[in-house]
Amino acid sequence: MITQIPGLMGEIRSRFAHVDICPFDGPRVFFENAGGALTLKSVIETSATHAGYPDNQGRDNPASKALMAMIAKGKADARLLFNATDGQIFAGESGTEVLFRLVRTAALGAAEGGVMLGSSLEHPASRSAMARWAEVTGRPHVIVPHDNATGTVDVTAYQRHLTPDLRVVTIVQTSPVTGIAVDVVAVAQAIRAVAPDCFIIVDGIQHASHGAIDIASYGADGYAVSPYKVFSRHGYGIGWASDRLTACPKEGVIGGAPTNWELGTRDSGSYATFSDVVAYFDWLGGQFTKDSAPRARIEAAAAAIHDHEQGLIRAMMQGVGNLPGLAQMPGVMIIGGADNAGREGVVSLTLDGLPSGDLVAHLGKHGVRTHIRNDDHYCGNILKPLGLTSCVRVSISHYNTEQEVAQFLSAMQSAIDGSSAG
Repeated sequence: MITQIPGLMGEIRSRFAHVDICPFDGPRVFFENAGGALTLKSVIETSATHAGYPDNQGRDNPASKALMAMIAKGKADARLLFNATDGQIFAGESGTEVLFRLVRTAALGAAEGGVMLGSSLEHPASRSAMARWAEVTGRPHVIVPHDNATGTVDVTAYQRHLTPDLRVVTIVQTSPVTGIAVDVVAVAQAIRAVAPDCFIIVDGIQHASHGAIDIASYGADGYAVSPYKVFSRHGYGIGWASDRLTACPKEGVIGGAPTNWELGTRDSGSYATFSDVVAYFDWLGGQFTKDSAPRARIEAAAAAIHDHEQGLIRAMMQGVGNLPGLAQMPGVMIIGGADNAGREGVVSLTLDGLPSGDLVAHLGKHGVRTHIRNDDHYCGNILKPLGLTSCVRVSISHYNTEQEVAQFLSAMQSAIDGSSAG
């Protein structure tokens, strides 16, 4: 684990901006990572540098060639992080926009008729895209219900809805509300066994900062991430499309390369900042393995991140020192249950007798930044079946510490004590 290497946590935290101090509100614990992870300092520097470059791509001059090389490196680095051995890497407006493009291309490129399938666990980014293009193409959009108790949707639930006429299926790799992962490999294999030609699109946006990405093992056709949720910045998304999906008709400039997913001049800074993210994973993994292969170091980093975050989740549930954990606190309800091996970095909860907005404010006054999720178009699919109008989302990352968990638990205990006194 990260904490077993002396000084490593300090080195990790030193690489991120505003790790313990909000630039507007002062010292705080940052447990709002699912809303956007902290940003690497190298990303900030790279962004500023690229924002000032006056030259454009595709010109016969050294500056233009340097920018083109940075874009090519960004794509190669993304391919390495994703373990994507084929297909195309491209940058879009956002992770949501990337999902819309992948779904649209699949829906229009698939054989006519058939069914489009998703799940009730999904973020509205993929569900909205599927609903839109199912309507346009005249296909039913079938929704696989998730399990309220476990906070996920398993392969058995998908299998009940698998038919040979499936055209497009979407899978969310981790729910941004429940925090529970989906077994993408098992679900994709089940789909391929019944509908081998179906296009499979995976939403990896919430998963990317918490676990290994291994596109080569998924059997999917599309994958999307939002870099601001994986230590980069806002303003772009990164997508991967298989060769089969890339061969489908899609928007493009007349005369352009048929494999090109991108429209217009690229922001070289987006690719360069994603290279910074991959370089960070490479550095971190190098602390845990002597293997010189970059992919091996990335896998080592992912394993270390997962182990550290699982330790923080256990501390949050079971307690730290004399502080009780959430599982022992009266009136606390945890979506997906307190003991859920599939949890990745997110704990969503409610506290009896205290509205979620008030609990978020209370935690904030005690120096812990969290976020309310409401029964709206973003989270209603999870909250409504539970009979909840809102919840508090507590989201961690690998740069968070057990001491920060203790501060959170102390603030929760004071909220319970205050609520009981009231």
